[in-house]
Amino acid sequence: MLSLVAGGCVRRTITITSEPSGALVHLNDREVGRTPLSLPFTYYGVYDVRLEQETSEPLWTTGKADPPWWAYPGPDLIAEFIPGLKDEVAWHYELTPAVAVEDENIDAVNLRARQMRARLDQPISDED
Repeated sequence: MLSLVAGGCVRRTITITSEPSGALVHLNDREVGRTPLSLPFTYYGVYDVRLEQETSEPLWTTGKADPPWWAYPGPDLIAEFIPGLKDEVAWHYELTPAVAVEDENIDAVNLRARQMRARLDQPISDED
């Protein structure tokens, strides 16, 4: 009897891909691997997704895992015992190429930062 219960569990899988591939993936602030990847999941709902790659802008978004009709109360009691039943969720994300910062812009920002620091270091004068 135990073998029937253990062998009939529904396999739930989330597959995450990205263009370009190789992005580091975080689900609900937990690092899970690099795209493309597939991983098991237990709970349906909305997941926080973060993708990071050196050549792309970081992406913070969400992914939704909707339950199939057989996962609702009633049919789920039967579905849990059907051998080999799978629920596969697929999310694909397009990453935006990172914007190259020119050295001239960095120099200008550094100059403004030094000027602002110099202003903030000056004592406040009392005007009577």
